[in-house]
Amino acid sequence: MADSNDSVSVDMEKIYLGGKVSFLFSKNMSCFQGLFFFPEAASLLLHNFCIYHISPPGHELGAAEICEDDPSPSADDLADQILEVLNYFGLGAVMCMGVTAGAYILSLFALKYRERVLGLILISPLCKSPSWSEWFYNKVMSNLLYFYGMCGLLKECLLQRYFSKEVRGSAEVAESDIVQACRKLLDERQSNNVLRFLQAINRRPDITEGLKRLRCRTLIFVGDSSPFHSEALHMISKLDRRYSALVEVQACGSMVTEEQPHAMLIPMEYFFMGYGLYRPCQFSDSPRSPLSPSCISPELLSPESMGLKLKPIKTRIS
Repeated sequence: MADSNDSVSVDMEKIYLGGKVSFLFSKNMSCFQGLFFFPEAASLLLHNFCIYHISPPGHELGAAEICEDDPSPSADDLADQILEVLNYFGLGAVMCMGVTAGAYILSLFALKYRERVLGLILISPLCKSPSWSEWFYNKVMSNLLYFYGMCGLLKECLLQRYFSKEVRGSAEVAESDIVQACRKLLDERQSNNVLRFLQAINRRPDITEGLKRLRCRTLIFVGDSSPFHSEALHMISKLDRRYSALVEVQACGSMVTEEQPHAMLIPMEYFFMGYGLYRPCQFSDSPRSPLSPSCISPELLSPESMGLKLKPIKTRIS
């Protein structure tokens, strides 16, 4: 929670299961449950990385409402807070993964502190300032949040924006477990905290020109029915092709990590091989499954057991 000394707390979850490289992922934990619950992808990540999760200020589970008198962070503030998190834990260069707004913040962080980023894995990333249509959409969402809180209409709009219609369901087909879980998580968020984050993203600057100077390896995933599909294509066109790759996932919305985490496995394996990271082949059941799911203890995949719940740390707003 924010307090009166111009600071914002960043809730951290740390998952350490033997990896030697630090892996940072940003935005809500709900964006990554499908990926970490998919055994083959989870084993790839948990074998190679010590994992840190950063939530936006006030988005951690159980967070109280941030005081309206506290200054709202900008996109630059959010990127700078990542540096403070790394310094707090004594981390050097890290691998980063983010979804939509989280992908934007991590990209901005990589541009500002390039020596601290080994690589980027971005899902439905943003890089331009909001278009008029996105600005208007976010304004409507902000007004709904301000006047009605996390109302049913707002939740439906958010779910339509991030999930494909196949996953959302219809009158004939029940909505998926993924959408039901996200609906529940939205209910648990403080409306004012979500509003502040949405306002920061709605004021984000265009970082397109800076992408030409980005030299860390970058892997981009985007669903072909994502509203951010054209943004991902624009971003990959600006990155150095020697260091970047785009994976378009069919019949998928913005949340590739939730809808089709299996589509991320092979591209991530090849991406990590470039860093000398892999899963031990002596456990292999097949060429596509270097670590058998049976080798993973079920307890490791439960939200309660995937790490230590650390106390919030304070990061200053400039």
